[in-house]
Amino acid sequence: MTDHPTLSPDTALDSARRTLQIEAQAIVDLSARLDGDFTRVVELLLACRGRVVVSGIGKTGHIARKIAATFASTGTPAFFVHAAEAIHGDLGMITRDDVLIAVSHSGSGQELLTILPVARRMGARLVAITGNPASELAQLADLHLDTSVAQEACPLNLAPTASTTTALALGDALAVACLEARGFGPEDFARSHPGGTLGRRLLTHVRDVMRDGAALPLVAEDAKLFPALEEMSAKGMGMTIVLDSSGKPVGIFTDGDLRRLIERHGDIRNLTVAQGMTRMPRSIGPDALAVDAARLMDEQRLNQMLVVDASGALLGALHMHDLMAAKVV
Repeated sequence: MTDHPTLSPDTALDSARRTLQIEAQAIVDLSARLDGDFTRVVELLLACRGRVVVSGIGKTGHIARKIAATFASTGTPAFFVHAAEAIHGDLGMITRDDVLIAVSHSGSGQELLTILPVARRMGARLVAITGNPASELAQLADLHLDTSVAQEACPLNLAPTASTTTALALGDALAVACLEARGFGPEDFARSHPGGTLGRRLLTHVRDVMRDGAALPLVAEDAKLFPALEEMSAKGMGMTIVLDSSGKPVGIFTDGDLRRLIERHGDIRNLTVAQGMTRMPRSIGPDALAVDAARLMDEQRLNQMLVVDASGALLGALHMHDLMAAKVV
């Protein structure tokens, strides 16, 4: 190996494309090889009363950790146990109600071969994911899934590349099959990702971000413009809500309405807010998703929107800045 290796752009691209083609073909081959054992593994996972425990070591250990994380985030309770740590105490994390998935390309990892018989004696069900159906690990398991590859993408055919890709893809396939069987939907996904963008979008409702009570700018429809402008300035929403004598909203008066009123009349000192307000303003219910409110406001080019109940009674108001602060847009 030279001290300062050089590689032309064309050579680098050729290498990348060859790697991707080998790994893509390995996944295609895996897909064609799937049979009833895949279905039986999914049934075993769905029937699991405990947790799905995924274990591996080395490169496949990293894959196993990701498989466990994918299961856990898509409705199948799961966690990762490092095979080496398992034989030094972490095996106590596995119970008779669990399903243990062991991931090893060769199927001969000594750490996994040590923990599988112990897990079996505990009563846990065993699934092996290996590239060698004749391996000892495959023979020890209740069910085996074959991730063998024709060749690694590594030109030396040594570094785990295509083999780890197929194991990862198979883990995704298992997780998605379980997800679909459980009827796991976007809201379920959001509940396990409350800190993420999707979680905020699917768990944040209008009632969570609307302004209400004393924070709302309110005036009667016979109010003069100057008191209305004072209310707008005090509440900082760029508008005031106009109420009729029964307390129901009949319009809003915005900064834009003020500009248009000045253009039409010039002297606005003796005008009432009703003479310039926007009647029948857009509104939304409190149980709607905040992201839907943001979409409607964006489509209508609105900065504010009223929140009302089924009878039209005022509950609150939204400002686009509030939705942005809540990170739903």
